[in-house]
Amino acid sequence: MGMAGNLLRVTRTELDEYLKDSSLLDSRLYDDETEEGDPKLSHIDKAWDGIIFLLTGQNMENANNHPLTRVLFSGQVIDEEQDLGYGPGHYLTPEQVKELHAAIAAITAEELAKRYDPKKMTELEVYPSIWENEYELEYLAEYFKKVQEVYAEASKNDEGIITFIN
Repeated sequence: MGMAGNLLRVTRTELDEYLKDSSLLDSRLYDDETEEGDPKLSHIDKAWDGIIFLLTGQNMENANNHPLTRVLFSGQVIDEEQDLGYGPGHYLTPEQVKELHAAIAAITAEELAKRYDPKKMTELEVYPSIWENEYELEYLAEYFKKVQEVYAEASKNDEGIITFIN
């Protein structure tokens, strides 16, 4: 299984409700009885730490002060006591989403390739420690593109984003 990253687009009202009562977020994520799942929920598999590396040059543990870390881990938590799999959910307001969307929208696959350093990623123990394989850059680029798409859609719709690992 492993630790998979997730991004959930939410309206401002939904975000406010989850901040007041985090059990509503739990219910949305884990009590869903539909087969299709939540159309506003996107999964980025185990690529989250690799994406953080491509954005910051560090692993998640060491990148806390870099502003682009907020793309996946804002430091603003829904509920410190809530565990959505591997800790609490982080959130961004619609305004913060727009700001980060502007910062990541123009990052190209070519730029990601220049930032990809399997040796350094292995030294830093970037999760999930698979970076020596040549196809892993494609894996990260695919999921980074998905992150860009989520941010573009949320920005367009004036939505916030909740991120979490499960």
